[in-house]
Amino acid sequence: MELLRIVKVIAKPYWLEIFFDNQATVILNMEPRLTSLRFAALKEAAVFEQAVTDGQYVRWGNQVEISVSEIFHLAQK
Repeated sequence: MELLRIVKVIAKPYWLEIFFDNQATVILNMEPRLTSLRFAALKEAAVFEQAVTDGQYVRWGNQVEISVSEIFHLAQK
């Protein structure tokens, strides 16, 4: 089974639009999560907008990352 890969991420305060290689797109509202210890480092819009992907994760520098499986888990909440 081939793993799903992220091909592109667009970050706008405080939303992520994540594009996958199977043509699927997931949109996450991250604003409610910014109060958690894990995502608190992303409260500044300029930091949040620096999201990048390596195909397996969405990352913000060395501070925070979310995996493909976690993206789908967060989307269900």
